[in-house]
Amino acid sequence: MNEKGNLRVAFFIRAAALWLYTGRTFCALSRQIRMNTSLEILILAAGKGTRMRSDLPKVLHRLAGKTLLGHVVDTAHALGAAQICVVYGFGGEAVPQALDDGALTFVLQAEQQGTGHAVKQALPQLADDGVTLVLYGDVPLTHMSTLQPLVAAARADKLGLLTVALAHPDGYGRIVRENGKVVRIVEHKDASAAERAIQEVNTGILAVATRHLKSWIAELKNDNTQGEYYLTDIIALAVRDGVVIDTHQPGYEWEVLGVNSKVQLAGLERIHQGEIAQALLNDGVTLMDPARIDVRGALTCGRDVVIDVNCVFEGQVQLGDGVQVGANCVLRNAVVAAGTRIDAFTLIDDAKIGEANRLGPFSRIRPGTTLARDVHVGNFVEIKNSQIDDGSKINHLSYVGDTTMGKKVNIGAGTITCNYDGANKHRTVIEDDVFIGSDTQLIAPVTVRKGATLGAGTTLTKDAPAGELTLSRAKQLTLSGWQRPIKPKKES
Repeated sequence: MNEKGNLRVAFFIRAAALWLYTGRTFCALSRQIRMNTSLEILILAAGKGTRMRSDLPKVLHRLAGKTLLGHVVDTAHALGAAQICVVYGFGGEAVPQALDDGALTFVLQAEQQGTGHAVKQALPQLADDGVTLVLYGDVPLTHMSTLQPLVAAARADKLGLLTVALAHPDGYGRIVRENGKVVRIVEHKDASAAERAIQEVNTGILAVATRHLKSWIAELKNDNTQGEYYLTDIIALAVRDGVVIDTHQPGYEWEVLGVNSKVQLAGLERIHQGEIAQALLNDGVTLMDPARIDVRGALTCGRDVVIDVNCVFEGQVQLGDGVQVGANCVLRNAVVAAGTRIDAFTLIDDAKIGEANRLGPFSRIRPGTTLARDVHVGNFVEIKNSQIDDGSKINHLSYVGDTTMGKKVNIGAGTITCNYDGANKHRTVIEDDVFIGSDTQLIAPVTVRKGATLGAGTTLTKDAPAGELTLSRAKQLTLSGWQRPIKPKKES
């Protein structure tokens, strides 16, 4: 081959290599674009929930302290949705008002004409070039990891469908397959005897390219026994159009269980609390009975935490290393530092508890309270909006409200800070090393200076000086010859 021929071959080799490189780059870029397609999540939450026997919309009933819809919205946020659209209906504005979340878009379904009709109401809000994941406001416990494969399938231009095999599938739409491939879904009421024998059922949860969804929803008909537009009918349309139905199953059957009655709500509550208890045990928390704990929010624990039976944790609760919580306690939005012991029947509400404190039994710590280190709060003591410094003790039958208390103060039994004059709250200041005798009333605003002692039975209306004994008592008298009144006898 001459030199010109060699140059021609070299040229074609370079051109082929460039074409192959460009093609591969384009394919990789196309795959990347598909993977980055925006995810929009549609939550159907318009149902009345007749069997709940309640005026409250079904999706606003609470599970573990949060609305059913709130659980689904949290999952949607965790999936990284570009938009979350909630279709609501029964209860009117109660649903939008209950969710204080500016990231949500709400769409009203004025007439409940089926799931397909509900989706149709939201279609104008969805971008044509995105992927839509359909969830349900009364199915609260679906794991994010269960939903991610559906989204991945939709980004690959498939229809991701979540199905589950049930031993007793009555009432559910059946997955009809031919040669192993999904061809359609038939609702229970419309199914033949052979179809009702199928155990694989539709959960209603699916993900698909939005352009497909819009096209198929427009074709839905309501010629069925319910006279409704079924979202499930898009499966047959997808098969017709050659879109692959990619099915996935949840890790646990309860992930796809919906709530239609108080019985079902109670059942899911116990399942969810069991999952929380198992996670706490796995993290090293000692639960005296894992079946008797309720977490209605988020509970985080350090090492060697011990929790006795029938305790309730609401909102955000943090327990430090070595904290012990006795039976029948309620902690709400509380931080408890290391080494603190909380005895039975204690309520802590929106308060901060320092290290090595001892509280209870039967103590009530109200909002705005901060306890420093080694503070003792005993039985039938109530503290509200007060700051108690290191080493102070309020052991018996006392009320401390709107108070700033120093170090190593001892409060005797039956002491009351009288902080309310009937119109306004006033503050009491008790400085370090003060001793207050039993049955004392401190009429705020008032200050007890460092090292002062208040005698038992004192009603303090003026500041008590430092290092002195202050008391206010009537002179003790004995009236000689006094006779106790006698109840007159009834005539027979």
